[in-house]
Amino acid sequence: MRISLLAGAAAGCAAALFLQPLAVGAAADPAPTRQTSAGGGSVTTLPLAHSEHGSSKRSTKPFSLVGVSWDDPRGSLEGGSVRVRTRSIATGAWSDWYHLDIDGEDAPDERDGRAGARGASTPLWTGPSDGVAIEVTPGPRGVPAGLRAELVDPGRGAAAASTVPRTLPAESSPARRADHEAPRPGIVTRAGWGADESLRDPGFVYTGPVRAVFVHHTATATDYACSDAPQMIRAIYQYHVQSNGWRDIGYNFLVDRCGTIYEGRAGGVDQPVFGAHTLGFNTDSTGVAALGTFTSDGPEQSLVDGVSKIAAWKLGLTGQDAGGSTNLTSGSSQSRYPKGTVVSFATVSGHRDAFATECPGEGLYDRLGDIRSWASHLQGRS
Repeated sequence: MRISLLAGAAAGCAAALFLQPLAVGAAADPAPTRQTSAGGGSVTTLPLAHSEHGSSKRSTKPFSLVGVSWDDPRGSLEGGSVRVRTRSIATGAWSDWYHLDIDGEDAPDERDGRAGARGASTPLWTGPSDGVAIEVTPGPRGVPAGLRAELVDPGRGAAAASTVPRTLPAESSPARRADHEAPRPGIVTRAGWGADESLRDPGFVYTGPVRAVFVHHTATATDYACSDAPQMIRAIYQYHVQSNGWRDIGYNFLVDRCGTIYEGRAGGVDQPVFGAHTLGFNTDSTGVAALGTFTSDGPEQSLVDGVSKIAAWKLGLTGQDAGGSTNLTSGSSQSRYPKGTVVSFATVSGHRDAFATECPGEGLYDRLGDIRSWASHLQGRS
């Protein structure tokens, strides 16, 4: 998944942005709706209405992440574009225009479907904001039904019960360990980042033994304070569940710039939890998302180390060589490969290896070789 970064407008499609724009803020707009979560979190939904005068700025309740969604999860704005600008609570200034990716690269596979799932753009992390303007240029297929803006406020997060651990400590010297099973790194639990467990589906879905790790970047700012990572993760969780209609957050794990590892989708960090991170190849794999954007810049070494540690441990649980390869079967023709195709992947691969996307960014993708080598070393293979 790529979450667009407030750091500069994307290149390309500039001329098309002024064709048939849609906007938030017209007087005839339907009333917004609001879903809440524990700790003061919320998702405010603003239906998007036609405007003959381009986009209108609109004041809103506070939010820190924005995206656009539509009714049909298989419908899209292919050939169109979406751009947004937001107003900072801290400064009162409006941002430049920023493009949202609308290619639908992240979606649950069929077996992880949920009634009410929607199509959606990748979201944009804005930081605390209270105003938004959105322009949508439809593609050849026209405007998707139910087009709306999703404004996410991560709030303070749910309070953890006193008996629930916030962090699973690292295992430095376990009494017994299978051959080539790497030590378990410290992992911040869902309770640790303040997940509201009432939002997700109550049951868990499991896949077969994990044979590959797909590495992603969230394309949020790379210079965030690591203490802000939990609220960024809560916002992604709320967007995936309350806006997209998924059963839970899509990623199995997330890693911040300081190398801290976070539990993603619920079901047990040592279990083969079926995720929604790599369309077509969520079966027998796990998804690790790096918090940051690495389109050109490389990640900090601490983040590389964190990804290496979780990859080594997770693959080691099933005896997979972090420096090796494995075969996976495509579950969707929307991936790079027709459904049913058997594909050989490195056991630590990038999202782009399975889907037509830039994710995890050139800077992080170029470090996958280092991640494989260090993960293999942690498994005692080199």
